[in-house]
Amino acid sequence: MRVRAAALWAGPSGRVHGPAAACWGGMTDRCPRDIGVTLPRGARRLAPGGITLRRRDVPGPDRAWIRGVAVTAEHLTVLETCAVLPDGAGFLDRVLQRRVVHPALLHEAYCRNAGAHGMAAAHRLLVAALDRADSELERMLLRLLRAAGIGGVVRGLPVGGGREIDLAFPAERVAIELDGWARHTDPDRFRADRAKGNALVARGWTLLRFTWHDVCDAPEGTLAAIRRALRR
Repeated sequence: MRVRAAALWAGPSGRVHGPAAACWGGMTDRCPRDIGVTLPRGARRLAPGGITLRRRDVPGPDRAWIRGVAVTAEHLTVLETCAVLPDGAGFLDRVLQRRVVHPALLHEAYCRNAGAHGMAAAHRLLVAALDRADSELERMLLRLLRAAGIGGVVRGLPVGGGREIDLAFPAERVAIELDGWARHTDPDRFRADRAKGNALVARGWTLLRFTWHDVCDAPEGTLAAIRRALRR
């Protein structure tokens, strides 16, 4: 009721944001004591007790209505919530694991709101969370390889310059790079990965790239591609 009351006070141009919006959207069952409300920059209202007010223009794609309440859209809500919760990393891991939000759309929301209060902290947490998820992607592919009886794979093979191949078959000179989400949220890492891949190909390696979809949704096709590369 406090969330709805705050939204009624804010009016149609306002938005409930942060942990209160996350609670209203079912991402957490903990509603904060004070409800965060965003009003446009030009608003000149004073907040009553129980409301924490900020003045900011929320981009159109980051506005939503949930059960009759104007809130920030789910991806911005997740970013702003993880930046202020004591266990922001745990919250972010949970919503990613439950597929409440999509990593690429989280990154897009960050780009639209970069420079806003809390976004730098949210971005650090996002990259760290996606790193953890990408490590699980490597483990999933290793399990697939073991189950298929494909041996000889090395994880994190050093290739010089402080760089490593995600998964490598050194004897066959086959390198597997996993295009997880963390790399797409960090431009420097993305460029470094592409440079590493080009260097491997120039040195005579066969380079395979797989995504979450390839490993999770098309495992047989992924294994077939690896077998073909190993037979060359």
